[in-house]
Amino acid sequence: MTEIQRNGKGWNFFSYALIAFAGLGIELILAIFLEPAMYGCAMNEWSTWQNISHWVMTCICWGLVCFFLIRTSKHKYGFDVFAYEGKMKGWQWCAILAIFVVMLIVSYIDWSGSKVLKELQYNGWLKFIFQYIYYVFEVGLVVLVVVFGQKAFEIWFHKDCRVRIPYGGILVGLTWGLAHVFTKGSLSAGLLLILTSVGYGVTYLLVNRDVKKTYFWILLMFVL
Repeated sequence: MTEIQRNGKGWNFFSYALIAFAGLGIELILAIFLEPAMYGCAMNEWSTWQNISHWVMTCICWGLVCFFLIRTSKHKYGFDVFAYEGKMKGWQWCAILAIFVVMLIVSYIDWSGSKVLKELQYNGWLKFIFQYIYYVFEVGLVVLVVVFGQKAFEIWFHKDCRVRIPYGGILVGLTWGLAHVFTKGSLSAGLLLILTSVGYGVTYLLVNRDVKKTYFWILLMFVL
């Protein structure tokens, strides 16, 4: 593969990572422009069912983006998102569990308690259930940013892919993480999410690029 071909192929996957990140931004379009016009009120004035409707529409959009990226990356570029490198070794399982425990501790400190219990108390059962369905789809796009970002940077910098740097997680931090600085209005929350995102990238490498295992662990880290 020539340098020009390598750069072009890398950009193809990098663009898919950016599309996955842009897919997350669909929610802002719905919440800021479309739904206020539909409901006649701002987001902070929505009823329970209007919030649920928002999450359902967002999940549908996110699901379509995930389907598009997974399908076209395989048919257009021959990249099977679900392919992986083999079985995990014992030290990899230990490392994953260590990262998971650290994430739980960080979440507990950040929320001043259990995130699950806090959100259940704030939302009530009905909104809680739909919000966590929403998280299921959100994590799907985050995982795809990790996967395509990792692929792009390894094409550019490491032809044999033996150098394990969590490029995908770093890219998630610089996109999704920094975006939270502006949407949440909190620098500390954004910086914490950037560090967490790097952990997601490390997780992807530790599970030998198995997207199913990556999704499972990142979902647990995110929701708990």
